[in-house]
Amino acid sequence: MSDDAERSLFAAPPIAEQERMVEAILFATAEPVTVAELEARMPHGCDPAEALVYLRRRYEGRGVNVVKVGDGWAFRTAPDLGYLMQKETVETRKLSRAAIETLAIIAYHQPCTRAEIEEIRGVAVSRGTIDQLLEMEWIRFGRRRMTPGRPVTFVVTEPFLDHFGLESARDLPGLKELRAAGLLDNRPMPGGMGAPRDEEEAEDVTGQSELFED
Repeated sequence: MSDDAERSLFAAPPIAEQERMVEAILFATAEPVTVAELEARMPHGCDPAEALVYLRRRYEGRGVNVVKVGDGWAFRTAPDLGYLMQKETVETRKLSRAAIETLAIIAYHQPCTRAEIEEIRGVAVSRGTIDQLLEMEWIRFGRRRMTPGRPVTFVVTEPFLDHFGLESARDLPGLKELRAAGLLDNRPMPGGMGAPRDEEEAEDVTGQSELFED
């Protein structure tokens, strides 16, 4: 076999073809795909990172965009067209106020322990609240703290970031944006530093927390 023929066998496909490959993989995969995973699937010599640059540019202004979610990449509906997905959004599982507060604390203070969550909320966090967030895969266990008892910490997950269209936890909205989105009301954020009450005592029969009442 000649040197030219051997080189052609191992030459990477043209960048336009690599872009098509990345497009096909992202289209067929529900979960975000990392550059390393793309590289493992594509022919030898491909540069998926460069192909993503072209693909992302090609989908700018379209109904779907190529977005980064954590360490991975995925196709997602353009943010300004999110209202078209209202029906699917309404049908998603609703969180209790206790779960929303707990999730917000983890997102903004991660990694944090259960004791730290309770200190911020001023309420003892029930096991059911943590279990619900773990079951939804919006939080996961982080590293244990190098403190007495080595308590486990909690952090948010890529599915959480993906659900809210965030690239990383650093992109979390401020309080004004959270209230505008209906995730918080206009009452003060919890911050009681006293002994935690039971979570069941902090909620009425409708599941709405009374922690923030004046």
